[in-house]
Amino acid sequence: MEKLFQQSIKDLGSFYKFSEEDLNILEDVDKAAEELAVPEFEHYIKREVNPEIQKIGKKYGIFKIPVSKEYGGYGAAPIVAVLAKERMGQLGMGISSMYNVQTFICSLTLQHWGTEQQKEKYLKKAANGEIVLAFGLTEPEAGSDPESMKTTYEETKDGFTINGTKYLITNGSIADAMIIFAKSKEGKVTSFIIDTKSEGFSVAMHMSEKIGLFTSDTAMLQFDNLKVPKENIIGEIGKGMHVAYSSLVNGRMGVASACIGVIESSLNAVEERARERVQHGKPIGKHQLIQKHIAEIRQNLEMARWPVYFAALRKEDFDKDRENKALIKEMDFRSSLAKKIASRLAFESADHAVQVFGGFGYSLLSPVGKLFLDSRVARIYEGTDEIHELKIAANVLGDDFKAFG
Repeated sequence: MEKLFQQSIKDLGSFYKFSEEDLNILEDVDKAAEELAVPEFEHYIKREVNPEIQKIGKKYGIFKIPVSKEYGGYGAAPIVAVLAKERMGQLGMGISSMYNVQTFICSLTLQHWGTEQQKEKYLKKAANGEIVLAFGLTEPEAGSDPESMKTTYEETKDGFTINGTKYLITNGSIADAMIIFAKSKEGKVTSFIIDTKSEGFSVAMHMSEKIGLFTSDTAMLQFDNLKVPKENIIGEIGKGMHVAYSSLVNGRMGVASACIGVIESSLNAVEERARERVQHGKPIGKHQLIQKHIAEIRQNLEMARWPVYFAALRKEDFDKDRENKALIKEMDFRSSLAKKIASRLAFESADHAVQVFGGFGYSLLSPVGKLFLDSRVARIYEGTDEIHELKIAANVLGDDFKAFG
């Protein structure tokens, strides 16, 4: 098992009791990551989506981890899911983005908000890796303010008709089904699940111009009089933002966990480089300024881990009492805090790693160039740094000081 991942399990095991099943799940996650490492590198260099994640993920059951046993999953605790995402994050944010949307966002949204029919049709297949899911909230003019979306729905005799555009959608062109959000003429947002083979759905653009995340599918999507049956509503009509915001709590946890993996991968890379690279007659690890970079990354790892782990442990309480308003408020805060801290420290750590590698670090052939490019987006998606800072400040000052929402 990868050494830093093993250390995380050991450190948490001093006060959290992992079952034998938990440890077996984490062993499989480690095997999946090992098997994915080479194809992830190969596809990244070619700047193409890595299709191996679905096949290998299915082989090792990684999409099952947070899903209830009732719907074909393992029903693992949030801390186990977080550790799994941490290990996948060591491969970079590309694989992690696909995995985060599939499991932390879409599967958990369906598990909490979906009907039994939706869970049978979509959730079980997603947990088993038989289908890919996507989450369509962001639009060209609706990012940090999702309620300003322009995608609309109209109720018809047979269901609903949806028109609009979604932008920067992870898994957008490879998804079999998608959770989307649209607004009525009265301004009420509703959530739906759609089949991407439906007439009226199209991929407007494959977003290959990204500066990173090359192995993660990202697309702009178009809905032109897309017909959606009434049984495909998720939650209640007009209550779509409740679905969206609860989904984003899970999404933040997923991103934060992956960022721990990025820091770990940065640390592994600079440790090897510092021991093996010789300059001025000695290994560069003996130069004090190189040691400073290494020390910064190690400190970042420690500072990132515990807010994420604590949020995961609190989420276990929240999942048992999801109507508890105090816990809802705390999870909103804890997930923001964890995501803000981990994403910033991941990018800083990757930057330190590039500096240690020198000129070679500024290459995708190095083990750190990819981490640097990919980790930058972690400070944007699932809520920008600025949004999370406002949420954190409001938690300190009180609801009367909320800057938005």
